[in-house]
Amino acid sequence: MGQPKLFSLIDKAIFEYKMIEKGDKILIGASGGKDSTALVEYFANRAKRRNADFTFTAIHIETDFEACTMSPKLRHQLEDWGVEVKSLFVDVENRLKAGKKMSCYWCSQQRRNELLHYAVENGYTKLALGHHLDDILETLLMNMLVKAELSTMPPRLDYEKYPVSIIRPLCFADVNLIKEHAKESGYISTTCTCSYQDNSGRKEARKRLEALTQGDVKAKEKMFYSLRNINTQYLP
Repeated sequence: MGQPKLFSLIDKAIFEYKMIEKGDKILIGASGGKDSTALVEYFANRAKRRNADFTFTAIHIETDFEACTMSPKLRHQLEDWGVEVKSLFVDVENRLKAGKKMSCYWCSQQRRNELLHYAVENGYTKLALGHHLDDILETLLMNMLVKAELSTMPPRLDYEKYPVSIIRPLCFADVNLIKEHAKESGYISTTCTCSYQDNSGRKEARKRLEALTQGDVKAKEKMFYSLRNINTQYLP
């Protein structure tokens, strides 16, 4: 019996964007949701391959929002997969400057910065995040409509000033495939339910993406591939 379709798509992403290289030490941001849990499961399985030449660790960012804490059951599930799970506390709310409002964007930015700093300080070469195809396309729409900028979250981002690359192995996987995989695998996942989620513009971007694609994964794939097939002759 072959591996799950989701894992095959992750294999494809890792091959095309050279996300895993010999001797890599990879840090996985484990939020507790289905996306990052799928990523941890994949790496746990890939590490068992005979040609695996990398190490990885999962890390969960604990915040001052109790609603965003990983459940003990999920920790046990990850440990059953043979995965070491570290924790790092980030006091997100107290970092907010006077006069500024809390939002999902601010919170996620703070958590990502801490993940990056931890990766650099502890000698990791890659930071793996659970952003999937829909996340990438939603960010594209948000940047176009809000910032008037054609940009999004790349599958692999190499920093000039940091010895760490950010990788997004779920870049070819749409959200529905991940949901199906999570259901079939019986994931124990947690979702952040803090009171600040309504401030996020991502929900509106999600609606716009749905309106554009009608949820069709092929249409989403074409949008993604268009970003790798830019014809500058026919742009302003």
